[in-house]
Amino acid sequence: MSKRLATLVALVAAVVGLAGVAPARAAEVLLSQGKPVVASSQEGDAWAAANVVDGNAGTRWSSQFSDPQWIRIDLGAVTGITRVVLSWEGAFGKTYDIQTSNDGSAWTTVKAVSNGAGGTESINASGNGRYIRLNLTQRGTGYGYSLWEFQVFGTDGGSTPPQDAFTTIWSDTFDGPANTSPSSANWLMRTGTQYPGGAANWGTGSVETASDATANVALDGAGKLNITAIRDGGGRWTSGRIETQRADFTPQRGEQLKFTAVLKQPSVANGLGYWPGFRATGAAYRGNFTNWPGVGETDIMTDVNGRGQLAQTLHCGTAPDGVCAEYNGRSSGFATCDGCQSGYHEYAQVIDRTKTDEEIRFYLDGRQTWVVRESQVGVAAWQAAVHHGFYLRFDLAIGGSLPNAINNGRTTPTSATTSGGVLSVDSVSVSRLTAQAAPEMSDPPIPAGPSVVKVTGTQGNWRLTVNGAPWQVKGMTYGPPQGAADGYMRDLANMGVNTIRIWGPDAATPSLLDTASRYGIKVIVGLWLNHGADYVNDAAYKSAARADILKAVNDLKGRQGVLLWDVGNEVILEMQNYGLAADVVEARRVAYAKFVNEIAVAIHAADPNHPVTSTDAYTHAWTYYKPHAPDLDLLAVNSYGAIDTVKRDWIAGGHTKPYILTEGGPAGEWEVPNDVNGVPAEPSDAAKKSGYTYAWNAITGHPGVALGATLFHYGLENDFGGVWLNTTTGGWRRLGYHAVRQAYTGQSAPNTPPEISAMTVSTPTSVPAGGTFTVTVSANDPQGDLLRYNLMAGDKHITGNRGLSHLTFEKTGSGTFSVRAPEALGVWKVYVYAYDGHGNVGIEQRSFRVVPPAVPGTDLSRGRPVTASSHQPTGTNGPQLPAYAVDGDYGTRWASEWVDAAWLQVDLGSVQSFNRVRLAWEAAYATAYTIQVSDDGVNFRTIHTVAGADGGFDELAVSGTGRYVRVNGTARATTYGYSLWEFGVYRA
Repeated sequence: MSKRLATLVALVAAVVGLAGVAPARAAEVLLSQGKPVVASSQEGDAWAAANVVDGNAGTRWSSQFSDPQWIRIDLGAVTGITRVVLSWEGAFGKTYDIQTSNDGSAWTTVKAVSNGAGGTESINASGNGRYIRLNLTQRGTGYGYSLWEFQVFGTDGGSTPPQDAFTTIWSDTFDGPANTSPSSANWLMRTGTQYPGGAANWGTGSVETASDATANVALDGAGKLNITAIRDGGGRWTSGRIETQRADFTPQRGEQLKFTAVLKQPSVANGLGYWPGFRATGAAYRGNFTNWPGVGETDIMTDVNGRGQLAQTLHCGTAPDGVCAEYNGRSSGFATCDGCQSGYHEYAQVIDRTKTDEEIRFYLDGRQTWVVRESQVGVAAWQAAVHHGFYLRFDLAIGGSLPNAINNGRTTPTSATTSGGVLSVDSVSVSRLTAQAAPEMSDPPIPAGPSVVKVTGTQGNWRLTVNGAPWQVKGMTYGPPQGAADGYMRDLANMGVNTIRIWGPDAATPSLLDTASRYGIKVIVGLWLNHGADYVNDAAYKSAARADILKAVNDLKGRQGVLLWDVGNEVILEMQNYGLAADVVEARRVAYAKFVNEIAVAIHAADPNHPVTSTDAYTHAWTYYKPHAPDLDLLAVNSYGAIDTVKRDWIAGGHTKPYILTEGGPAGEWEVPNDVNGVPAEPSDAAKKSGYTYAWNAITGHPGVALGATLFHYGLENDFGGVWLNTTTGGWRRLGYHAVRQAYTGQSAPNTPPEISAMTVSTPTSVPAGGTFTVTVSANDPQGDLLRYNLMAGDKHITGNRGLSHLTFEKTGSGTFSVRAPEALGVWKVYVYAYDGHGNVGIEQRSFRVVPPAVPGTDLSRGRPVTASSHQPTGTNGPQLPAYAVDGDYGTRWASEWVDAAWLQVDLGSVQSFNRVRLAWEAAYATAYTIQVSDDGVNFRTIHTVAGADGGFDELAVSGTGRYVRVNGTARATTYGYSLWEFGVYRA
């Protein structure tokens, strides 16, 4: 570390210390966190006593269903206590005592409670003792006792531990002469383009050759290590990749292990392809190099393409997908990192093994920016990824899979990428803090099957029972890979979910059912039927579908995780979308309902233990099931903004079966009014949160008939639909997630997402293509957490593509961003993500219309004669003629045949001088082309060459003179030909 920085840190510490002097007063501190806990009983391994002191509001202790019970915390020494905070799950204690003891045998009651009401209870309880016990004598429900957190506060002798009590066990401050290599005792320098025996291009597709030359890796003589990326005259890149010699930095049980680096990200004019990293990798990767990601790796700092952002990630499990959602990993997502290219900042990671639910926390300058917990990936994957030694790595890669992905699929680096960027490291250290070890997390056993599920009761007074006990469906539709269930079931259970719904089985469904059953979760197993099938005449399809369904039922029915079978999804509604006559649609709907009944009869014969239903998208479908599918045990419906109609329609229809809501939540895009740009106005995050609450209240408002709901959607997709309707977009928790959790558990979460209360786009109806516009949001975090932002865009209303692309933007103020507009014309949406570092995100969005940029001068080509090497004879408006490229209409276009060598030329009528050329590409653009001129239409000379083009609007500054101006395509971006909305030649 530079001596100047060390002096500054000491000075700041001194100033802060003086400013903090105040009259002596013992501050109240939390005493119980991470301390040993025992209890009289627990419902299962997933609900261990240690969960009440792990600081995680998503884990809980739950006792057996009887009185009395107790739970006890060992503070480690006799301590004065002042207050106890009990965060109850729905199963609360009505009567209980708070007791203290010095020896764990003789108890003194310091507070007696006889009217406990659940929720979060803050209780003043003055006393002294080493042991604090909650002695529970009367339950508030028919279940046991269940606590999210049991917090004990006191004075702890009037002193608090220092903010950072970690002990350094290894460090490097990079002192040494300039232009020398870092210490070989500390560092291993990799060279070449791959690990020995490993995948080419470092397994990431990056294009640099790692070098140990001091031009690439060297000390600067001022206490810093510089890793420099250099491109030579032939376009080849060299850079540096160094690793600690030590690979034994091992997080031990009962300790926290911290990896810290102070560094500055590269700052260059054009950073496309830059990929700096500070990482910790499992020691077993050395010598194998094929066991990633299971061996575990964390990105403590990474940015790409010079965006000035930060992403932090745990990689683990299997790839692709798996419990760590590879290849993305369990990631914070890229978000703003203020000043990280202009100054040095501290990036840190703490592996915390003092808790039952172990966690990895990430920090930027001491503020938490991300966290991943063992419960999110499962015991097996966590232990394989975390319970071993690590080595640290700094590298500055160029190009590869991640920079290309964040560049929206376009290859990096480009010829315009700036050479000479530096990843500068001031210091790196490893430190540890030892504390009490909590009991280790373990997987509950898989209950033996089958489950026995019944619909019982009489008209208007039904209920669902599972193994004889009442079962109200508190559910979510389930989107992650079924084989990755171990990474999601604990979270769902802590959310209060007891049921998930899938649309169809796959090879991993048996594992999903077993994993769900470990945590008391049942599965509504969807059995898919094609929407467009001819259920009147296609006997072969129906026979095959029946066989497939019965095979799935027979394969899965013996597992405890099955709740019921759900035959088909929205088939009756979707039949209207196949261009069929009304009478044909009606006949098929009747035939489909009858076929569903046949399937129900067959399932009952094969499996008498589980009910059968069929889902459709509107209650009108029930009018087909009522006469034609009497063997269904219950009805099901998907309903969002129209949820109020379900109860009314059930009553008006005189139905004689109960129902469940199989999808529900906020209003969908088909249910909302259009905005100023004529596209559906997506509800705000706050409105979506209310939508989940409203849907659940509508179901509970029809007791004895509505047996519960699986709300939509516990999904990971970060796209148009994922932002609109997912509660876990990108793996981050939304306001909707917490609304469902509160509905199902009755508890508010202690840490909730940032709330964006306002959002504006500066010119929403007219944003010039490739220009800049301003986005402003008003955002706050209820807990005061650090807010970091990202902006993305969607072109679904132009192309139908539901994916999102990364925008280039600059944060210009608090909640204000200057954004570079896309170049494709039409209505886009801009999405603002506000992250809080605790796994939550707030997302708002607005539409904006991209229009052609202003004409750059006198248009010499408008309406002039045009010829081309070819044109497509058919298109949306007939032949795609060359003349369309100069008609001034951005709704018509020229398109060539599907070959690389193709050209389009305009006759200006006489020899003209010009200095601007505009190419407005449709999606089929050229990646390489030339601009040529000719005086006679025969002999052409090149005045401008373009390589690595990315479509949209190409605004070219040229110097040309000629009568004929030609664009000559040489390389296509797509398998189609070339397609231009407009080809403009201008004199500015």
